[in-house]
Amino acid sequence: MSKQTFTSEIKVNVTLDENRIPEALSWTAIDGGVENAGAKAVLLSLWDSKQKETLRIDLWTKDMPVDEMKIFFHQTLVAMADTYQRATQDDKMADSMRDFSDFFAEKLNLKG
Repeated sequence: MSKQTFTSEIKVNVTLDENRIPEALSWTAIDGGVENAGAKAVLLSLWDSKQKETLRIDLWTKDMPVDEMKIFFHQTLVAMADTYQRATQDDKMADSMRDFSDFFAEKLNLKG
């Protein structure tokens, strides 16, 4: 008996200006109920197990406000700590990552 496999597609569209600078970003994940949703930034990391290295795509639109970029990075750091904890069950390091996230937010005056 053969194993049944499924696929799902996540698509990111990047609209570039004449200088190839991102003007607009949108993404689609039909299985998640998202179609052509707008975004101002995307950070995508992929693991190349053969080379043992991370491949990255970091994009943001030219009109992404710096204050929003700081919030985006803070929320990404918090999410990475949560993901790290789920993936490794290393509570101590995840908590250290959260401590850094709190420090990051404090230094940027992101928390009131």
